[in-house]
Amino acid sequence: MIGRLNHVAIAVPDLEAATATYRDTLGAKVSAPVDLPDHGVTTVFVELPNTKIELLLPLGETSPIAKFLEKNPSGGMHHVCYEVDDIIAARDQLLEKGARILGDGEPKTGAHGKPVLFLHPKDFSGTLVELEQV
Repeated sequence: MIGRLNHVAIAVPDLEAATATYRDTLGAKVSAPVDLPDHGVTTVFVELPNTKIELLLPLGETSPIAKFLEKNPSGGMHHVCYEVDDIIAARDQLLEKGARILGDGEPKTGAHGKPVLFLHPKDFSGTLVELEQV
């Protein structure tokens, strides 16, 4: 069902500093920041040869990333994202197998403009999983 690793997301308390670390210290190519109000975040993508790192900054106090940073003030890994060919088929298979989909179970548009779903971390070894249709 799952395909390639699309990205690893890291919540950060200072997006400019995190971006500078990846760009200036590690020499990575980074995108411009993009606000995603529907998800409550500002994102920057770090391009790597085999995947991406997504840096997440809360966009407002009600952002799920703001809550994450309250518990982890220095930041940290937030989720992993795997690619799927058909997000509805993947969702239906997961539900049949007892996995929990967060939210209302309907895909939302993600940072890449593609449909995404998030899976409950308790069903995946304590890791929040995002699925993105490619």
